Amino acid sequence: MNESDSERILYLLEKEGYSRTNVIEKSDIIVINTCTVREKAKNKLYGHIGNLKKIKEKNRDVLICIGGCAAQDLKENIIGDFPYVDIVFGTHNIPELPELINKRISSGKNVCSIKKNGFDPDVLKVKRNYKFKAFIPIIMGCNNNCSYCIVPRVRGKEISIESGKIINYVKELVSQGVIEITLIGQNVNSYGKNLDNPCSFSELLDMVSGIKGLKRIRFMTSNPMDFSKSIIDIIKSKKNITKHIHLPFQSGSNSILKKMRRKYTREDYLGIIYEIKREIPDCSITTDVIVGFPGEEKKDFLETIDVVKKSRFIRAFTFIYSPRKGTLAAKMDDYISYTDKKRWFNELVEVQNRISYEENNKFIGNKYKVLVEVISRKNPEILSGRMENNIIVNFKGTKNLVGKLAYVYITGARTFYLTGETIT
Repeated sequence: MNESDSERILYLLEKEGYSRTNVIEKSDIIVINTCTVREKAKNKLYGHIGNLKKIKEKNRDVLICIGGCAAQDLKENIIGDFPYVDIVFGTHNIPELPELINKRISSGKNVCSIKKNGFDPDVLKVKRNYKFKAFIPIIMGCNNNCSYCIVPRVRGKEISIESGKIINYVKELVSQGVIEITLIGQNVNSYGKNLDNPCSFSELLDMVSGIKGLKRIRFMTSNPMDFSKSIIDIIKSKKNITKHIHLPFQSGSNSILKKMRRKYTREDYLGIIYEIKREIPDCSITTDVIVGFPGEEKKDFLETIDVVKKSRFIRAFTFIYSPRKGTLAAKMDDYISYTDKKRWFNELVEVQNRISYEENNKFIGNKYKVLVEVISRKNPEILSGRMENNIIVNFKGTKNLVGKLAYVYITGARTFYLTGETIT
């Protein structure tokens, strides 16, 4: 979602006549588009802003703009902590960024603009990083209010985009040469519930999959709470819906899941995994896991390890719990030492990395279609792309393959990627 928002920001600035530069010291405008899921993200942001002070001292005319989720959360506090920041704008203020820039230039005063709504769903108003693939937001916000999560506060309540608009956007993108789209939202499973003409996520997938010329459809993220059998059925029945599901489980302990307010049990989650593997055996599953949640004990952690071992994820995004001010979890007693949390985290990473490596080795000796995305920065002879199941493959090839689907024979496996060679 953050990358999608950044593409919107770039579009708006280029429309105003600005051009992108990779030399930050020569910039007229510097934009930091922020995340705030974890405390580390805020600390990282403050580090970046601090590094910009010298640039501002050398060129007082450069405009420093801070946007995104952290801006939505911290508001004027950013300018209070860093008076040389010129503009702070929230997640719903992206469309008015050019206006805020002009206001800052004409008034000479710092600007902070935070709204609770105003998201522009027009996916044609973006400067895409790739010509052949695109993000399409289908739902904004979240209504689930997990006890550790600040997203509902910074993204707002769920707002679904009309299915007709989404279909038209996809058709237009395909006519421009896009062959892969990713439907995105904080919880895509909740799509359509607030529309005047209700449309389920599986129904939307069915409609999008019927668009001629669209080779691949991805989506993220799903919440196990409302992951339905109909989603499995539609993925199984459509060739252009990729066999990859990102399904965060966060904890394998029922007591911790209850404290997290996740609204499902470990048994529910493992039941979904079983159904996916039974109905779509070649489907890869990735997940998110939090270690060290307030009140978590060793037995709770071991239940998380048990879910990881039974699910055999292709990859897991693992985090040590980070308290976010304003959330229910931030007020909970947390008596487990950071040393223990770090030890558990390392154990989890070790277990998952071993599983990832073992699962990746199963692809060796077979050929797969790979959407070629980029040329390696280190070696221009090496290309990188993704298989249908979202696994990265690095292989030798020529630059004319970028943006195309190529058959690649898998020759080797690492923990986080595969290696191969093109088949002519």
